[in-house]
Amino acid sequence: MEKWNLMAVVVLLGLTVRWTVSLNSYSGAGKPPMFGDYEAQRHWQEITFNLPVKQWYFNSSDNNLQYWGLDYPPLTAYHSLLCAYVAKFINPDWIALHSSRGYESQAHKLFMRTTVLIADLLIYIPAVILYCCCLKEISTKKKIANVLCILLYPGLILIDYGHFQYPLLTVYFEIWAYLGTKCGWWLWGFLSFCVLGNSVFSSMIFSLYFFLSLLDRSFKKKVWGYQFVLLIKLSCTVVASFILCWLPFFTEREQTLQVLRRLFPVDRGLFEDKVANIWCSFSIFLKIKDILPRHIQIIISFCFTFLSLLPACIKLTLKPSPRGFRFTLVSCALSFFLFSFQVHEKSILLVSLPVCLVLSEIPFMSTWFLLVSTFSMLPLLLKDELLIPSVVTTMAFFIACATSFSIFEKTSEEELQLKSFSISVRKYLPCFTFLPRIIQYLFLTSVITMVLLTLITVTLEPPQKLPDLFSVLVCFLSCLNFLFFLVYFNIIIMWDSKNGRNQKKTN
Repeated sequence: MEKWNLMAVVVLLGLTVRWTVSLNSYSGAGKPPMFGDYEAQRHWQEITFNLPVKQWYFNSSDNNLQYWGLDYPPLTAYHSLLCAYVAKFINPDWIALHSSRGYESQAHKLFMRTTVLIADLLIYIPAVILYCCCLKEISTKKKIANVLCILLYPGLILIDYGHFQYPLLTVYFEIWAYLGTKCGWWLWGFLSFCVLGNSVFSSMIFSLYFFLSLLDRSFKKKVWGYQFVLLIKLSCTVVASFILCWLPFFTEREQTLQVLRRLFPVDRGLFEDKVANIWCSFSIFLKIKDILPRHIQIIISFCFTFLSLLPACIKLTLKPSPRGFRFTLVSCALSFFLFSFQVHEKSILLVSLPVCLVLSEIPFMSTWFLLVSTFSMLPLLLKDELLIPSVVTTMAFFIACATSFSIFEKTSEEELQLKSFSISVRKYLPCFTFLPRIIQYLFLTSVITMVLLTLITVTLEPPQKLPDLFSVLVCFLSCLNFLFFLVYFNIIIMWDSKNGRNQKKTN
């Protein structure tokens, strides 16, 4: 009983922090003519409610695609339509065609924030609780502490309840999809993956992970009949789910092609705005967007993305393990963020959720990564006037992790999951015993640099000739950190040994 009382307190604390952040500003507040992502989400409700399905993705007098045209998969559009029906019941002016553009009121803000909170209560929070309760070989208090730290992760809170970004609600199905494969609920896992893929198209990067999960599961079963039936069930689940979502857009060839054009924003270029990936950071030294043709950029981006995630996937295929699956999920997402074509700054949250799943395993490194992921979105958060919520929620998250997991005491080779790697290196360099100390220094340097750069950004004006200087520095520093983490997670995967798995398992 005490366990569930503590869990209820943790959930209430997480909800309180969310609602407190929601009282602040949002993307594009009072900034015509385009406003911001808040208006984009409202506008999609307007379009999906007032126009027939076949016009949702087409440019017309009633649907100007230059004004926040719909560019997410069908399930996001259906979600907007569902919210529109509720909005219509409360106040039809919120979604009135044309006249509702740029609509802003306290009542409407309350409605939009509430829809996010309801999705958290129905989808995200139950998934987090179930996942943490399924963790083995850690105490009940540690499970509750894990729930607390995940629910206090500032990145998701600031984007969902501050900036406002509806599609991230469906990213919560990422945890449900992982739980399905972890617990053997394969139909539920792959159904959750289909929901994820039909809501945020970039989440299809996890398709390789789910294929490898199914492959491993099949090989473990010696009964060929069972393997065949399972394969048929999962195939039917995936195909039926995609057909059901896309059926209204399969009526005409041009309709299908137009949706695909909207989902793959090739015309936007290799990147836009300031994002902490390799292409934006590398453009400081070499303007790839101006030098290479766009089709060459796409090819290069695909090759780098594929090659960066290939080693982890090969190792997982040859020597599958529960820990390997978790870290491969992180590696695939991080590779996509760093090297893929046209990635938004908010896409780092697709990486952060898998990192939250390994928070209890490597608390020091996971906390560090989650701090950097929030910092990488600093230019966006400052633009939305969310500096104070960002600082407060980041400090609360850091304190929660530091006290719950004693992260500064978890920096030995064993705790960092680097013992096998260190032993291998010491065969050639016997003096290689200072790895934990190096990582501690890197962490300290990273945190100090992030704090100083944040202070500089909010207190000083950039040079007139370099108006984006501070934003570029934030992205460049974050990118360096992410490259380090990509190497780190791949080291864990590549040096994952049978002995290491037997010594320490968390599920």
